[in-house]
Amino acid sequence: MAAAPLEVADIFRRFGPAYRQTHADLLGRGQLRAMSAIEQCRTAALGGHVEQCDACGHRRITYNSCRHRACPKCQSLARAQWLEDREAELLEVEYFHVVFTVPEPIAAIAYQNKRLVYDLLFRASADAMRTIAADPQHLGAEIGHLAILHTWGQNLLHHPHVHCVVPGGGIAPDGEHWIACRPGFFLPVRVLSRLFRRLFLERLHQAFRAGELHFRGQLEALRKASAFRAHLAPAAHAEWVVYAKPPFGGPRQVLNYLGRYTHRVAISNNRLLKMDSDRVTFAWKDYKHDAVARTMTLEADEFIRRFLLHVLPSGLQHIRHYGFLANRHRDAKLALCRRLLNAPPPAAAESSTQEDYRDLYLRLTGKSLRDCPLCGKGNMVYVEALPIGLLMNARSPPRVP
Repeated sequence: MAAAPLEVADIFRRFGPAYRQTHADLLGRGQLRAMSAIEQCRTAALGGHVEQCDACGHRRITYNSCRHRACPKCQSLARAQWLEDREAELLEVEYFHVVFTVPEPIAAIAYQNKRLVYDLLFRASADAMRTIAADPQHLGAEIGHLAILHTWGQNLLHHPHVHCVVPGGGIAPDGEHWIACRPGFFLPVRVLSRLFRRLFLERLHQAFRAGELHFRGQLEALRKASAFRAHLAPAAHAEWVVYAKPPFGGPRQVLNYLGRYTHRVAISNNRLLKMDSDRVTFAWKDYKHDAVARTMTLEADEFIRRFLLHVLPSGLQHIRHYGFLANRHRDAKLALCRRLLNAPPPAAAESSTQEDYRDLYLRLTGKSLRDCPLCGKGNMVYVEALPIGLLMNARSPPRVP
């Protein structure tokens, strides 16, 4: 029998106890909760149930998921449901992908002040786009967009940035017509970059003066105003990385893109290659060199440290909507956009609040959880529940009679 594919959970189970003990003074509650959730996901610790095929009698144990947003195994259904919700919001216009990144001196501050600085990243990038788009010299319209926070690069180092997906146009100030972007062009990137930089730094300095920033370890010296200003001075004169990728081919390609980006975690299980006595090897793409495929081997402690860099503060929303896509008036503004574009309303959603999770999974992913994996003819039927916390290894489940 082939060995089960390597998972982040395997790494945490093997090296996590020692890591917790060695780094107890550095681990936050959110990171500890993430580690525990990933270790227990789809194991007897979370309970489950037994299913039996109604044709051949084959039985299997299905353990419950942790549903933690940092878990590599718990995102597929949430992603599919989110994408279905977004499909009804697509407009028949060109869409653009804009990425905002902060320089390294800011990233270091962000790691010790995640909630505040990530929020600044969202707000400064959104305000920069909306301000430039509203300027008659550029577009002269109210735009809408969604923004997705990522905090990692392919090598798992801390690299906070937001991906923005923007319809190519907006609502005219009089609300009576749609103003479209020039084909293939959204907004001037350099103008966006400099306004983004100014807005972000102004607000970061305001947060410092208000005593809202905290520094420890190597950044402890930044508690002094003079040191803080000196730390940010190079960033104030550097060109910040803002880039617009080529526009999507159409609204459906937007969904395909979002499916890869929205519910991502720092590293997926399929990138893990090997775990030995004290090291972990994984695949990555070197985007500084034309996305060349490479492998990287890290000490297990360093792998865990890098993974935990990207556990977000509890309650922090990593997907946000702005402009005419903002939650408070999205339905009304989208109806206006469709009227201005002479577009039909979206089809009514098929989902039901009473829908069984297996039916939901089939509808959203096209994959059945009911089909018997042995005979392929029968349906897997619920037999009995398994209580939470049975002392068994989910990788080696008990024999089911």
